[in-house]
Amino acid sequence: MKTKLLIVTMVLLFSNLFTVKAQTLESKYGLDSAQTILNASLYIEMVKQGNFKDALKGWRYVYNNAPAYQKSTYINGVKIMEGLYRSSKNEKYIDTLMMVYDKRIKYFGANGKYSKGWILGRKGGDLFAYKKKDIASVKEAYSIMKESIEIQGLKSEAKVIANTMEASKVLVQNSEIEPEEVIDNYLLFMDIAKKQMDLEKNAAKKDNINNARLNVEQIFFAAGVADCETLSNIFTPKFQANNSDMVLIDKILRMLNRQECEDGALYAAVAERKYELEPNADAAHNLAKMFIKKKEFDKSKQYLVKAIELETDAEIKADLHFKLANIHFYDKEYSSAKSQALKAASLKSNWGLPYLLIGKAYAAYSKNYGSTPLEKQSVYWVAVDKFLKAKAIDPECATEARELINTYAKYFPRKEEAFFEGIKEGDTYKVGDWINESTKARLTE
Repeated sequence: MKTKLLIVTMVLLFSNLFTVKAQTLESKYGLDSAQTILNASLYIEMVKQGNFKDALKGWRYVYNNAPAYQKSTYINGVKIMEGLYRSSKNEKYIDTLMMVYDKRIKYFGANGKYSKGWILGRKGGDLFAYKKKDIASVKEAYSIMKESIEIQGLKSEAKVIANTMEASKVLVQNSEIEPEEVIDNYLLFMDIAKKQMDLEKNAAKKDNINNARLNVEQIFFAAGVADCETLSNIFTPKFQANNSDMVLIDKILRMLNRQECEDGALYAAVAERKYELEPNADAAHNLAKMFIKKKEFDKSKQYLVKAIELETDAEIKADLHFKLANIHFYDKEYSSAKSQALKAASLKSNWGLPYLLIGKAYAAYSKNYGSTPLEKQSVYWVAVDKFLKAKAIDPECATEARELINTYAKYFPRKEEAFFEGIKEGDTYKVGDWINESTKARLTE
């Protein structure tokens, strides 16, 4: 009985000792706090000096014996491994670099800004950067970065998104992924960029996001899957196999719209099918764009009117009114063009384009207005008024507005002609008909 009791006691003792040791290994300072602190202080100083070779021994001690000691163990580990790789080109350091990221996730990846998703983005980016010529490594890096973006969502870094897009380009060009996957990435990344820009208040950061968006777009075009013929080849059989899949239909239309492929047979089939299944504003707009491309403007106007009736988003509705205004202008229906342009301007503040269009409509109508040369030329006064307004409210229109002002100011009535009509510089003058605007007389020599 005593023997059995002694054995049980010894088992429990050794079990407790093992547990204490295991807990100590996972503690902040490891088994020997003095050694951990000493090695950390020595290697950190060497890293500051760029002496990565001599820093390695001390860093390795902390990394292996006190992995939970400091987050900087992993930040400095990246610097050391990258420095040693650059000087030696030995790929063992890249393999260790990947392990550094994995261990950082284990000990410091639970939460906070620099959690697992962020770390994966850096890990995949480094693997892609250092092993870009190895397709197997590119595939691995691509998978890691995709996981990062899935976790990070709108917090995804522009660099990670660009690297993922670049990796997908390399993979599709080596037949490792399907073109549709590249398209899906592009649509996702452009959506993320738009949402990030909508949420961002800082102008400089907005510019950075926009530059990243343009970079993604450039990479996508370089991938060779963006032209209308390729898109048609990819999506036509998919649509024919399942022409009631709204997710697929929306994806096809988004891609064809982005690449301005509205005049092809695929676009026509998909747009009409969407309108059949969901006769909403977006579906009507797609059909309108198709008929615009075909220059069938009467049909395009009908569908734009339907889209306007069904649309609830003010900014999108403004764009629809403006598109309809342009078609009326093209058809020389200047009064209707003005009416639609004003509706567009009323729904979207500080938008200059509708006023530029109204000014152009006035100028185009001048030859049909009035009976005397001065009456016809007076229309240029109100046209320039609209160009001035566009310039004042919308900096993006300023350049075009100045060019139009300089063009039409040359046609203002001459002082000599105005004198015989009893009009002086600065007089208030009313232009009638559908224009119905009051303006100030401006005369040339």
